[in-house]
Amino acid sequence: MLTYILFIIGFIILIKGADFLVDGSASIAKKLNISSIVIGLTIVAFGTSAPEFIVNIYAAFQGKSEIAIGNILGSNIANILLVLGISSIIYPITVKKNTVSKEIPLSLLAIIILGFLASDKLIDGADFSALTRIDGIILLCFFSIFFYYTFGITKTDEDIVEEDSINIYSYSKAILYILLGLAGLVTGGKWIVDGAVKIAESFHVSQSLIGLTVVAIGTSLPELATSAVAAYKKQSDIAIGNVVGSNIFNIFWVLGASSVIRPLPFNASSNTDVAMTIYASVLLFLFMFIGKKRIIEKWQGVFMVFLI
Repeated sequence: MLTYILFIIGFIILIKGADFLVDGSASIAKKLNISSIVIGLTIVAFGTSAPEFIVNIYAAFQGKSEIAIGNILGSNIANILLVLGISSIIYPITVKKNTVSKEIPLSLLAIIILGFLASDKLIDGADFSALTRIDGIILLCFFSIFFYYTFGITKTDEDIVEEDSINIYSYSKAILYILLGLAGLVTGGKWIVDGAVKIAESFHVSQSLIGLTVVAIGTSLPELATSAVAAYKKQSDIAIGNVVGSNIFNIFWVLGASSVIRPLPFNASSNTDVAMTIYASVLLFLFMFIGKKRIIEKWQGVFMVFLI
């Protein structure tokens, strides 16, 4: 029973830890006169992916590859169908042309690349499939290209973080927030992975299923909160950018780093999850041309949530 309680509390601590880490880091960055756009593209972007990252690092070190891979695939599916679905129900999301032509296709490319890298058994006839350290390095190389591209678009785009949204604290308070955030991420991540393993054993289901559902949705809560609030405030760029960026981060950065730490065996059953992630990404892309062009309408949001 205690494990289950810690599992639930772990999500709260994990998400709050990410908030503390972002707030403290953003405050120090602002005090050092770092621009809001750079803060948004680095600290905030990494912060919203921190829950997935920490959970995957723990899972990789413990050899729980099913949780690591299931967490990312499930999180990416939830980000599109659940997070964007709910956000567009709150208020229709208008998508920039650049996002439609480059960033959404890039998120689709990311999952396709992952599918190829993890299909050793299918493509090469190997005894088993896995994300090796070489695969991880390849994913991290793609991540560096994406990061370079992201900084390139800041020359024409407005700040993605509003000045008023950054709280300025004293250095001592900001450092305390960072330390509390790191402690929350480490503690929450461990409790979540331990709890996920225990739940899988108790209910005699695969760790992949737990990672794909409970863990994935839990680690997607920061994206849900961010995009839902952005939609309510009619800030479409943040609502859609948060999701698409997070999906790219999750595959190129989180899975890349996880597989470099420890190769992740890839079960054949996960190919279905990869296919579902591709389907969700293609659906999002097609919705840009169905109905009102480059707008995710409320009926489309209802459809996406229904697919969950």
